[in-house]
Amino acid sequence: MISGIVLAGGSATRFGATKQIVRVRGKPLAQHAIDALTSAGLDEIVVVTGHDADVVERALRPPPQARFVRNPEYRSGLASSLAAGLRALSTESEACAVLPADQPGVTDAEVRAMVDAFVRTRARIVRIAYADAPGPTLLSREVYELASHLQGDVGARELIASHPDWVEQVDVPFAAPVDVDRPEDLTRG
Repeated sequence: MISGIVLAGGSATRFGATKQIVRVRGKPLAQHAIDALTSAGLDEIVVVTGHDADVVERALRPPPQARFVRNPEYRSGLASSLAAGLRALSTESEACAVLPADQPGVTDAEVRAMVDAFVRTRARIVRIAYADAPGPTLLSREVYELASHLQGDVGARELIASHPDWVEQVDVPFAAPVDVDRPEDLTRG
């Protein structure tokens, strides 16, 4: 079983509002990540909410294989949302693709590329490498426990830095999609 996690729990302080629900190309920002994981054919999807959880959950349309998990510790940073998502995965989960809720340009093609690389290599971590920046990651079950103990506002970056030999990189020949941190980012890309 291949899983997916959408990290949609943050406070969006730089954005100044609950950015997960801001409409981008006709749908809430976080819906893009859910749709990419769904289109990639993942077996289960966990959407981690926190800040304004009721509002965010009402705005999103998860597919049947998805469920919401609330992170009461969302103020402590991204790592707590990753941990909440990892703890909620099925015991049958072999690996999970982790997508941020604020990068609507990440597509099912990148998700499938990570899954294909995992199936082929069984790497502990698979990471997309855009032409200009690192991208989303897929974590194997082997690192779930370690990743669930990360602290602060870091995702898998810390694991990758500590264990570069665990990483299978998937190069893509185009620039990283826009990361929506501020309202003006909505007009870029």
